[in-house]
Amino acid sequence: MLPRFKLRILIQGLTLFLLSPLYEATSLGLTVNVVPLGSDGGKTVRAHFSVITPSPCPDFSSVCATGEDCVTYLTSFPFNGTKPNPGWCVRQWQKTVPSDYNAELSLGPSTKFYVRINAEPKIRANNGKLNRPPFVALPPPLRARVNCPQDFHLSVKDLDGDTVKCRFASSNKGECVDCNQLPFIELNEKNCMMSFTGNAAPGQYFIYLMAEDQIPVPKISQVFDNKPLSSVPVHLSLSVEESAYSCSDELVTMDGTPEDNSVMFVLPFQEVKFNVNYKSELESVLEVAVVGPPDLYRVGLISVGSLATMSMAWIRSENNLTRLLPVCFAANTKSLQSDLRCVWLYQKEMRTLPAGTELTCEKTEMTLVLPLASLTNIKLAELQLNSPTCPVTYNTTHLTAHISLSGCGTKTVHSGSELVYTNTLQSVRPYTMVSRQPSLVLPLACRIAGAQVKGPQYAISMPTEKETFGELRVWIEFHFPGQGPLSKFTVTPKFRANFLPPARARRAVSSTTSVNNDTATGSVGSKIQQLDLYLLSNCSVERAEMIVTQCIQSETEDFATSNPIMDNGCVTSNNTLEIVTSQSNSKIYRLDLSKMATTGSTMFVECKVQLCITTMPSDKCPDVCSRATNQRTLVGSVFTSTYTVRSGPVSLTVTTPAPSTTTVPTTSNNATTVTTTTSTTTTSTTSLTTSATSAAVTTATQSTTTSHAPEMATSMSMGIILATIRIFLQKIILY
Repeated sequence: MLPRFKLRILIQGLTLFLLSPLYEATSLGLTVNVVPLGSDGGKTVRAHFSVITPSPCPDFSSVCATGEDCVTYLTSFPFNGTKPNPGWCVRQWQKTVPSDYNAELSLGPSTKFYVRINAEPKIRANNGKLNRPPFVALPPPLRARVNCPQDFHLSVKDLDGDTVKCRFASSNKGECVDCNQLPFIELNEKNCMMSFTGNAAPGQYFIYLMAEDQIPVPKISQVFDNKPLSSVPVHLSLSVEESAYSCSDELVTMDGTPEDNSVMFVLPFQEVKFNVNYKSELESVLEVAVVGPPDLYRVGLISVGSLATMSMAWIRSENNLTRLLPVCFAANTKSLQSDLRCVWLYQKEMRTLPAGTELTCEKTEMTLVLPLASLTNIKLAELQLNSPTCPVTYNTTHLTAHISLSGCGTKTVHSGSELVYTNTLQSVRPYTMVSRQPSLVLPLACRIAGAQVKGPQYAISMPTEKETFGELRVWIEFHFPGQGPLSKFTVTPKFRANFLPPARARRAVSSTTSVNNDTATGSVGSKIQQLDLYLLSNCSVERAEMIVTQCIQSETEDFATSNPIMDNGCVTSNNTLEIVTSQSNSKIYRLDLSKMATTGSTMFVECKVQLCITTMPSDKCPDVCSRATNQRTLVGSVFTSTYTVRSGPVSLTVTTPAPSTTTVPTTSNNATTVTTTTSTTTTSTTSLTTSATSAAVTTATQSTTTSHAPEMATSMSMGIILATIRIFLQKIILY
């Protein structure tokens, strides 16, 4: 008989094996929103599928067979993400199926999933109409941390006003295949809230639910047989990850982000826009994961230091989508995920225009003629356009409005390849007036084909990074204190106080004595005590400011093991001080090597750098280390892509006597910078080229004619642009 300890280990191992995540033959998320078709009394439904699959994105043309009433949605703005690894993408389509439907579907060779829909037609007693099943919003793949409990609230809506509940799917009812309930997942059925207890091994797990609508019952009533009217499937994935942070460390959603479960009403050809804002003190935001309706625009994520923001917009054009359209989003860092939020876009149902209504679209205006017979009980004096400065006139038979395409509050949006001018005729009452009289909301739109559009209104391009910041180069240099191209700031330095604890800051700021070269460098063969790290750019734009978000140092060129110097724009210890200069396009940091974790004779440094220009001359670019920086400052600034620059090998010991003076003349052309240090014969030539493209990629080439480790710390170590994380000044269409 096995000893009790070994038996316990064996049981734990078997349990983990049985509950181990399945990495194939399943989706990372699925919802099916169902619309009954009245043409056959609800015996068939239009099922709108949204499925999240692992990367790479599979082909899904096979979901629609020849002759089926089926449409796939291919969009130029696909939904995808990188977290959890190896990434994911969304596939969406609609298909007419029986109201009682089950099938095993597949997307590509590795993603299969089982779907069960129970939406058999039921006539509602309160209005005599077909019951409409509930809508469930599909979140991006969920993430949690080992031993950190977390709640996930699913966003649900019902057009009939029914109560929506969520329960685990049952294989006995034919709702799923191999859908074992996970012991570390709890479900509040009434509130559709899923709770992770934290007691799970790292891995990816899958949860299968059914959402059901029930006729709401007053609390004082006792109804023992309130059966669900319909059931629709919900599949979720949860990635449980190891983390070095405590459970209280979070990625915070900031003010200005829509509240969870909020509703935005959308008229025909109306554009809705909103921002999502985040703050993370520990790690920079890598992405905002979004799942929403086709052609939801997401305008470039801006992530600087601890702050991140992104804008989303959707334009209602003619479509066969559902009345309710969910948009779910969450921000991801390397280790953290923000709280999940979902916004619902409600496509308002519009009545058919009355007979005799005419809307004429001309080159400079649209003209509306509306018969008064159709405006029963509407007060004509309350009617106005988007701008009250444009009059609405009427006689005994008709209402007439001449609406300028460049005034009267007319808005311009894009719908596919068309340019659409929109305005709204509506009843406007004083805020103090409460009335039960009917009101009018009449959206007006003139559509112009893209081929006919002339002038700059159709496609407005933001300037490229090169046009804004010039032919940009960023590089690293190391110099002894009091030497280098900005020595006038380092001989008697002033240190930035808010980078340090108050006591250390006071000592540093009061240090104004001149630097003695012999003291700074030491004798030949001795360890260097202090070095100045220069991060330089050639940007000549007067208001350009450099932002350094991260620096690390390593004793090996591959950075296999590294130690932080700066993170999220803040120095990580009092071993590093920022020297204040009057040159905003460059930075200098004083490194105390005697206290840094260096044991070898050389080191390498890598930093991440951006340049910024504020849109208002009176503003300053965000201080990414300051907690006082707000989202408005971030949105009101223009940023370059993020450059990763590396130094060459930097000697940590004195190899030659220190020179009495050091000059660093530079000669630049389009691709080459030659640097000569008067104290040595070492010449370092490094090629730096940068170009920005509309595909959000910055390229760099390296061409080194000589490759020597510097004999003196005063020789220049040129940085090489290794990669571009993102670019915010790409060509986009404004709406």
